[in-house]
Amino acid sequence: MRYYRVATDRGTKLVARDDEKAYDLTGARDGLRELRDLAQVADVVDTDVDGVTERLTADAPLLDAESVAERAILPAIPGEVWAAGVTYEVSSDAREAESGRGEIYEAVFEGDRPEVFFKASPSRTVGPGEGVGIREDSEWDVPEPELGVVLYRDEIVGYTVGNDMSSRSIEGENPLYLPQAKVYDRCCAIGPCIASPATVGDPRDLELAMTIERDGETLFDDSTSTSRMVRSPEELVSYTTRHNSLPELAVVLTGTSLVPEEFTLRADDRIAIEIENVGRLENSVVTV
Repeated sequence: MRYYRVATDRGTKLVARDDEKAYDLTGARDGLRELRDLAQVADVVDTDVDGVTERLTADAPLLDAESVAERAILPAIPGEVWAAGVTYEVSSDAREAESGRGEIYEAVFEGDRPEVFFKASPSRTVGPGEGVGIREDSEWDVPEPELGVVLYRDEIVGYTVGNDMSSRSIEGENPLYLPQAKVYDRCCAIGPCIASPATVGDPRDLELAMTIERDGETLFDDSTSTSRMVRSPEELVSYTTRHNSLPELAVVLTGTSLVPEEFTLRADDRIAIEIENVGRLENSVVTV
């Protein structure tokens, strides 16, 4: 199942969608408003979110699947978003080039401990159709398409599409500027849905694609595979949660695999990121 949070004139709904139908889970049980609620029930009855959903589909009103996708908003409100860096060789190469300090990133790429950093609070995280931010004091800005791991009480309950917006000029000036390059208003997007582990299958064998458009012209169009990731989602989650208490619901972004070279984003650009078995996340760009 893929789980959407949908805006209505009466508030939000939690909707589960398979390949054929969209089920209004809030219509079946009013207390289910987002994935966190579903995960709480699953935890109590010792099953997964799909297991709870299967028990509710008979009572859930059916919705038009296309309208669900059109009205989708931030699929869940994570208490925190964390991110990992240098998990793909192409990312290591790009950050070495921008900084001139290759030994730092090579040591992370080959080391036992991954790079893990705080990415966003709820107020800095946007959903599908919203504007992602580029800093006004930055000269080189790129989107970073990533597979996001959704955690409930530190356990993986699903996957989403993530965009780890980054200022390469600020980070390249000095690695200690990483927080300013990564954490700012509208610095992170996730969505459009959260796909259950059963729906995703092997998270390290998914096609990932990104396009960037400006004034109707495609400026970037490329794809890769999460099979090129040198660390597993489970490993990244393990390091993120070590001696670090996360909120009840959190997201961990697993690193970037597509790095636009000699390119910087501008306001009004449009970014589309699609991950096989998960979904397609589309956002415009605004200056913050």
